[in-house]
Amino acid sequence: MALRTRKKSYELDMCSGPLLGKILVFSVPLVLSSILQLLFNAADVIVVGNFVGDTALAAVGSTGSLINLLTNLFVGLSIGSNVLVARYYASRDYDRLEDTIHTSVLVSVVGGVILIVVGVIFARPLLLLMGTPSDVIDQAVLYMVIYFVGMPMMLLYNFGSAILRAVGDTRRPLYFLLIAGVLNVCLNLLFVIVFGWGVAGVAVATVISQCVSTALIVRCLVKSDTMCRLNLRKLCIKKDALKDIARIGLPAGLQGCVFSISNVLIQSSINSFGSLAMAGSTAASNIEGFVYVSMNAFYQAAISFTSQNMGGRRYSRINRILMVCLSCAAVVGLVMGVGAYLGGDILLRLYTSDPQVMAYGIIRLSLVSSTYFLCGIMDVFCGSLRGMGYAIMPMIVSLAGACGLRIVWICTIFQFEHTLQMLYLCYAVSWILTALAHCICFLVMRRRWPKQDEEPALQSA
Repeated sequence: MALRTRKKSYELDMCSGPLLGKILVFSVPLVLSSILQLLFNAADVIVVGNFVGDTALAAVGSTGSLINLLTNLFVGLSIGSNVLVARYYASRDYDRLEDTIHTSVLVSVVGGVILIVVGVIFARPLLLLMGTPSDVIDQAVLYMVIYFVGMPMMLLYNFGSAILRAVGDTRRPLYFLLIAGVLNVCLNLLFVIVFGWGVAGVAVATVISQCVSTALIVRCLVKSDTMCRLNLRKLCIKKDALKDIARIGLPAGLQGCVFSISNVLIQSSINSFGSLAMAGSTAASNIEGFVYVSMNAFYQAAISFTSQNMGGRRYSRINRILMVCLSCAAVVGLVMGVGAYLGGDILLRLYTSDPQVMAYGIIRLSLVSSTYFLCGIMDVFCGSLRGMGYAIMPMIVSLAGACGLRIVWICTIFQFEHTLQMLYLCYAVSWILTALAHCICFLVMRRRWPKQDEEPALQSA
């Protein structure tokens, strides 16, 4: 029993005590971890933009929305693992916790192998379907094929970190990504500048560094002496565990896929303005990525804190968790988003020295980055609903509000005024409307649960 109940300092009790301090303790390492993970791609973009050229910059950037489209289904399943691990951890339901962990890990590996096949076979046809220019297509395909070879490691890392995040451990993933991030930058410079491998070099560097961070997180789970220990001999896919993971995670994954479809349509529309506009959008979207992951930490906090408190029947804390996470996401998004726009000239010079590319980047920052805090608000409402166990509702709302509206916008308003400004404006409009819809859903669903705390029924192992 000691193995199952021993408390380690890196775990976090989310069911008692002041919320703001604990949410910050949870979120700050997660912000730094996400930034380091984003630096994998940012390092790729900066290196190819400065040492290979704008065509290579456009090639690497043009793959982002397509990669997300192909991977988001499994990333969504990791959210299901996160919700269930947090709930079973809080209620001390060791048997179902163990089944969830081992099923999640094996699903990530199998999913990664599937994605290798999908990425290698469909990279070129899908990039051609997106209207990728002829001077970009070959390098973009090469980058995607190499990137997808490392997909099992990427998914295994995502599921492993979701398990740790569910019990409040966001520090060790930070340490692992710090090691992998430094390695990635060093390998980028070696493969591109010394060996002259171009986009292939940055892709290989990303895969190698991802393997390192994944090995560290698997070792962490295997060596753990807590309830979240991973036993490689017990790896199997339990039917009930997979069903529960899919029930919560599959709608989130499908939502991410459809989100990516709308982003692929947006990327295809950007492609119609030429490779310089593509390069400018790539640079700007990389800068925006740092704003997004900083806000997304509070979305993850909303999921984990809400899940643990639901499992522990601490219902009185649900509303406060939402308000704290909303406030933090909005402030961080507003400060960083507006700051990225105001400092756009300086930041964009990290990616390119071409004035036309920079001008295109500023257009995007002015309309997307400066309003990005609205996306953070939208996500936190969605995270609270998922933490309460609702999966289908936030998916439907997000698909109709954010994705559906963007597709309609591209097919109607953008066709009448075919400018980048009008294209980028669809982001802010969709965020506002979807956030309002999620807010209404939260208020309705919250009434179904008690306002006062209850004593949890402890599960014996």
